[in-house]
Amino acid sequence: MLMLLSMCVCTLLLGSQAQDRASMWRGNDRSGLCQYSFTVASPGEASCPQVASGPELEGLKTRLGLLEALVSRLAAGDAGSGSTSSGSEPGLRDVLDQAVGERNLLRAEKQLLEGELEALQRRMEDMRKEMENLGNRPCPPQRTPQTLNPALQDSSLDRPSGGSSAMSPLMGRPNSQGNTGGLRDPAWEFSGPGFQEMKAEVTEFPVPDRPDDTSGCGHLLAVGEPVIHRKADTIAGKYGVWMQDPEAVSTYGPNMVWRIDTVGSDVRQLFGYEDMEQLSKGFPSKVMLLPEAVESTGATLYRGSLYYQRRRSRTILRYDLSSESIAARRDLPHAGFHGQFPYSWGGYTDIDLAADESGLWAVYSTSKAKGAIVISKLDPDTLEVRRSWETNIRKNSVANSFMICGKLYTVASYTSPNTTVNHVYDTETSQSKAVAIPFRNKFRYTSMIDYNPAQKKLLAWDNFHMISYDTRLGRQ
Repeated sequence: MLMLLSMCVCTLLLGSQAQDRASMWRGNDRSGLCQYSFTVASPGEASCPQVASGPELEGLKTRLGLLEALVSRLAAGDAGSGSTSSGSEPGLRDVLDQAVGERNLLRAEKQLLEGELEALQRRMEDMRKEMENLGNRPCPPQRTPQTLNPALQDSSLDRPSGGSSAMSPLMGRPNSQGNTGGLRDPAWEFSGPGFQEMKAEVTEFPVPDRPDDTSGCGHLLAVGEPVIHRKADTIAGKYGVWMQDPEAVSTYGPNMVWRIDTVGSDVRQLFGYEDMEQLSKGFPSKVMLLPEAVESTGATLYRGSLYYQRRRSRTILRYDLSSESIAARRDLPHAGFHGQFPYSWGGYTDIDLAADESGLWAVYSTSKAKGAIVISKLDPDTLEVRRSWETNIRKNSVANSFMICGKLYTVASYTSPNTTVNHVYDTETSQSKAVAIPFRNKFRYTSMIDYNPAQKKLLAWDNFHMISYDTRLGRQ
């Protein structure tokens, strides 16, 4: 750039001082350095028409100065950005990793939603075909009194013995449609005046063992084979809890089935199904959004309320299903939570709530108990601890547990297809003993087991599947 300026100055001097044969010009440049410029007159050219004039030269100098400043700024910026880039590279990599992770999560969620959409479309197509089949069926013929056996219509049973034409009060009583004809079952048809042969089949059922008392309580003697009711549709249902209220109140009857999918960081949806058939079809009739998130699979239902552990705390909540609000809350004293004393399968199963014939229970452990199972009887209204028992069963050595008639039963393994109910602790005698009652993990990952005293069944969640088991109780 300095040489270009020198050439321009030289050319200018050449045009203005043509009478001299040679001249020298000396001056400081923009950086303060001394600069020498030489000019030589042209022997043949009288003028330089393409040489810039004074103002044009000044403009050129100005533009060159701006270019130099811009180059300096860019050079300084490159140097600074190089150091900044090296310092901020880990931060940019974290942002990139986070963006890639969110993209993968969104892709997975999209695939799940597409699968659910396909399932819904298949259900709609099945329902449409069923509607078409129903529409093509002929209407059943309307039965009239003439379809009955004439021999029966002429029978003297239609008239009183005195010869009156009036029908008996029972035969003349109107039905729900206002028809004053005789009462009859539509299926009670006769093909002729003769008699019908009636047949009966007799099936023998084994007599169950006599229970210990009139309430149906007793010792657990056997667990039946698993019965599958439904498989969860999404990854959120790998673990979960499903329940029926053994002492349902007026708002929801005893047939209502409730379900919570517990995989996620903010589990708050409670699905309700009118009965087991609707559960198997996957059609909930009620969906509630719990005000506080659920921790793991230890929830239970009792007397119209959902009892569950609040996420990342030892707080137990009673959620009233009728008012859809929290009715009570209480910290379980000294209870471990969020992975301190879980079952052997993990899953933050530190506090397990249960209901049986004798009431509401909490199964957990404390630092004082050093990981041994503690059983507490709870007040179902206030959640206050009425009494506690400390057992000699290590909580992380068993896969799950359930309460029957005030007795705690534990399951040895959550993955073995053929395991056992291996311990029982009786709160009445404060004694425990080892047992060996066969139990099947059909899908090899049982994350929840609860007992329903009204149905005498065990309800379990095994690797996406909602399963029930029959039980047999009796004297030991």
